[in-house]
Amino acid sequence: MITNKQFNLITGILIASTFAVGYIVWKTGWDFPPVETVQNGFRGTAMVQVRDMEDKAALDRRSVPPEVPFPASDTGPKAKEQYPDLQYLGDLSEEQFNRLMLGFAEWVAPKEGDNAGCAYCHKPENMADRSLYTHQVAQRMIQMTRTINSEWKAHVANTGVTCYTCHRGQPVPANIWFSNAGPNPPRVGESGWVGWRNGQNVAAPSAGLTSLPYDSLSAYLRTSQNPTDIRVTPTTALPTGSNPTGIMDAEKTYALMIHMSQSLGVNCTFCHNSRAFNAWDQSPPQRVTAWHGIRMARTINQTYMEPLQTVFPANRLGPQGDSPKVGCSTCHNGLSKPLNGAQMLRDYLAELGGPQRR
Repeated sequence: MITNKQFNLITGILIASTFAVGYIVWKTGWDFPPVETVQNGFRGTAMVQVRDMEDKAALDRRSVPPEVPFPASDTGPKAKEQYPDLQYLGDLSEEQFNRLMLGFAEWVAPKEGDNAGCAYCHKPENMADRSLYTHQVAQRMIQMTRTINSEWKAHVANTGVTCYTCHRGQPVPANIWFSNAGPNPPRVGESGWVGWRNGQNVAAPSAGLTSLPYDSLSAYLRTSQNPTDIRVTPTTALPTGSNPTGIMDAEKTYALMIHMSQSLGVNCTFCHNSRAFNAWDQSPPQRVTAWHGIRMARTINQTYMEPLQTVFPANRLGPQGDSPKVGCSTCHNGLSKPLNGAQMLRDYLAELGGPQRR
């Protein structure tokens, strides 16, 4: 027989537990169905992609490219005839050039203020003036975009990229990254053991807030390491050679994989076979595309982003004084195909589709 006192106690515990669970669910951002599942492998192998439909709808709303301002003919006077001081893009027709400039203003420039629109990269009193750092950066970004579209089709295919792919109407893309010295790095003049964590990882945004190495992007998206360095499973039963695959190498690889998973909004089986993660001949075709994407990001960071360190002002540099760099999320923004595969380059093929031309 339960007494009234015991009944009240049990009821109070149940009510408190219900509120506690509800609070945890609310504060941690847990979500509920509906979900969408897409099977991309044999049944029983866990080869399936799961996506929250509410999250997908929100991403879709944010991934609609802007309309093309107007059709532009490739005939007529060349841009270099109208603008003799042009260093780049002079081979375009005047219509193509002007339309591209309008595109830049919508894709990248601020919407309000004294430096909105064309004034973000140009001085209104002298449009040919190249002294603004934004103008110098924009020139390199045009070269970079054309390089991506002409030399990295193994990753971007014919969909290609434009400035809007990363910028989404903002001067600074939302998903860039900088070098990370880690928590409490030793200050100048201090002993090296100050702040030393003896290899212990800490939660880092670059690793999806997991306790995996915070410098994984520097290790794999900034250097020119050999592709075999990105691995978890050794190729021999026992460690061999001067640099065998160890636990720390595996942790850095896992951190990179978490970054790629969150960047594309997919799980591991999007690129890997669940029964043999390291087997290329059993992997989905997306793994090859991702392989090229890693090397494309390295090339972008090494060839275009890092050399701009002397051009960017201090407020555009990272805590360690380095240039902003790109990762998978810079273009993908949570989708397996940036902008859901929108064919923006199709409308700007002459302007941004081929190798850099003067």
